[in-house]
Amino acid sequence: MKKEWKKILVSPSVRIRQVIRVIDEGTFQIALVVDKNLRLLGTVTDGDARRGILRGISLEDKVERIMNLDPVTARTGEDKGALLDRMRLKQILQIPLLDEKGRVAGMELLDELVRPQKMKNWAVLMAGGLGSRLRPLTDNCPKPLLQVGRKPLLETILGNFIEYGFRRFYFSVRYKDEMVKNYFGDGSRWGVEIRYLRENDRLGTAGGLGLIREKPERPLIVMNGDLLTKVNFRRLLDFHAEQKAVGTLCIREYDFQVPYGVVRINSHHGVREIDEKPIQRFFISAGIYVIEPSVLSLIPKGRAMDMPHLFQKLISRKKEVAAFPIREYWLDIGRMDDLKRAQNDYAEVFGP
Repeated sequence: MKKEWKKILVSPSVRIRQVIRVIDEGTFQIALVVDKNLRLLGTVTDGDARRGILRGISLEDKVERIMNLDPVTARTGEDKGALLDRMRLKQILQIPLLDEKGRVAGMELLDELVRPQKMKNWAVLMAGGLGSRLRPLTDNCPKPLLQVGRKPLLETILGNFIEYGFRRFYFSVRYKDEMVKNYFGDGSRWGVEIRYLRENDRLGTAGGLGLIREKPERPLIVMNGDLLTKVNFRRLLDFHAEQKAVGTLCIREYDFQVPYGVVRINSHHGVREIDEKPIQRFFISAGIYVIEPSVLSLIPKGRAMDMPHLFQKLISRKKEVAAFPIREYWLDIGRMDDLKRAQNDYAEVFGP
């Protein structure tokens, strides 16, 4: 670990795509941009990269466009207790160590200064849908229990959260809920705690949250139970905290090619331009959300509400709502074609 920090040093001319690879493959979750003499020019975190995507910056641009020019740093030999206090105050996970000439000489990680703790955040998985578009497969089996790879879809989702330290889960269930309960039980088989939110009526993607009796102390992650993804949930929560948001909406870039030539008309009813089969790019909701505990008070008890409606409420009340762009693997399994793609992708993305 002491020498691995050298692997996260990058030149200011390096492409953003390459820097993202350095961040993802390294243990520090950061890249340090240095000159030829190893003097620190800036830093790049996963959050910096995602905010760059939101601003429309290409992954082929140089890292200079997204790096933080004023990072928090420390001097080599600085007291560990002082370092820990500074990292907690600034809410950062790592801090570069510089020598007297401003050259990078090491790294300190928050996880190495304190004993790592299990995540205290709760995860709520929406697993009560009918799966109508996957019939006849869902006639006798709820969609979350459909096999993808060697295990049910919902078990893969659960395993991803466990990998990031989550230990308390709520499953919102309705359609064939007993099958889900019989398979997962109380979660002890996986070393976690699973509780169930039984929807007597269809409550939508947010209404089920109104069934949670206890008040959480930390932000909740809410996720549709029909998604396959490799999103780093810790990074998602870090991003949410950095943005000081009450709600964070995960988004995905979606390209749509118009199958015809698009004709643009000028103010005199003449043809100004013909754009042959243009590609339109949008951000779409990815079915993964983070909400602060206070948001639960906006959800009516026993009444239907969808997540877009809940987030629109937050926006209308001038609350801070953030967008977290997903650049990792993500697939919404809503149709037969999606299920077939998931089967084909599973071994490569999630292992045998």
